[in-house]
Amino acid sequence: MAALVAVLVASIVTAAVVAALVGPPIFHEHLIEAGHAADSPELTHIEEAYRDSSLTSLGIALVVAVGCASVVAWYVSRRLQAPLGALTRAAREVSRGHYDRRVALTGASRELDTLAEAFNTMAARLEQVEDTRRQLLSDLAHEMRTPVATVRAYSEGLQDGVVGWDENVAAVLLDQSDRLGRLADDLDDVSRAEEGRIPLDLRPSRVGDLVWSAADAARAAYQLKGVNLVVDADPAAGLTVDVDAQRFGQISANLLGNALRHTAAGGTVTLAALRVDAEVDIRVTDNGEGIPPEQLPHVFERFYRGDTARDRAHGGSGIGLTISKALADALGGSLTAASPGTGEGSTFTVTLPITSIGRPPRPTTTEAATEAATAAGRTGARRSTPPSPGPQEMP
Repeated sequence: MAALVAVLVASIVTAAVVAALVGPPIFHEHLIEAGHAADSPELTHIEEAYRDSSLTSLGIALVVAVGCASVVAWYVSRRLQAPLGALTRAAREVSRGHYDRRVALTGASRELDTLAEAFNTMAARLEQVEDTRRQLLSDLAHEMRTPVATVRAYSEGLQDGVVGWDENVAAVLLDQSDRLGRLADDLDDVSRAEEGRIPLDLRPSRVGDLVWSAADAARAAYQLKGVNLVVDADPAAGLTVDVDAQRFGQISANLLGNALRHTAAGGTVTLAALRVDAEVDIRVTDNGEGIPPEQLPHVFERFYRGDTARDRAHGGSGIGLTISKALADALGGSLTAASPGTGEGSTFTVTLPITSIGRPPRPTTTEAATEAATAAGRTGARRSTPPSPGPQEMP
């Protein structure tokens, strides 16, 4: 308000000074041109009247203008003060850790509403980060509690002589130690992946080779549980992507392991690859438990497991999908999840940009021998050889 009044006063004073310096000489010239003598008493009186009336008018105008400007400035400042005050109080509360504070949109101005929306978005994200942090600490404590309690119980038993040292006790302690080690490694992997600190060895790789390598690595586990693994890489034949084969194998192992864990014996998991515009989609589809709609947005969160009753040994660490998504992003692609609902299966899709299209050059003699041996192994793993190119199934 003071700034607006000061601007108004400065404007009127400036106008008065300019009028006082410029107006009288011009008025004097006009009087001379009108026929008044330069030393005429009437001329002096007329000029004094002009100056007095000008100063009086400007003085009255100044008082009226300051009064009107004060009213307008007070009204405008009140409209600005309320939302800015609310924003200040909300910011102070957020700084104290109360991330649920929000600012109402008052409509005072478009800029203030935009600022309020930005503040609310920031507060919501801070609240989400804080909730994730609390959940992470809680889940981490839960994950560590069981192996630590087991190691402590056996240690106390050995110390008190209640439990004797044998191969079973050694196996249990070693298993729980490995469990803690895997948890630490998983946490380190997901942190490095999300922060972009994982070194990548990007090389051109054929999509078909990547898909078949992933299927070959998972075949034994699928056979053990009795779940069918169907591979359909023909739609992506000849496509090449720049990937780190080891990291992609980590992604595919997590996705295939997750599908196997949620598919009952006799079910089917399909590993397919197909071109979509300038990208290739590698999809892992199962007809297992499916994902409820309310859980779908959380499947890539750390330690998230839809069935909270399952422990780490049976339900996975809850970090595998988080690591897979971070790795897919690091490879320049993406990882998404979709499911029609509970009991209707789910689909996880890895999308990678295509680096070249067309059949690769004919392999050398050594490469041809290796591919022939690999093909022979795949043929032996299939339930039957289809008469024409198409999906191939692994029991």
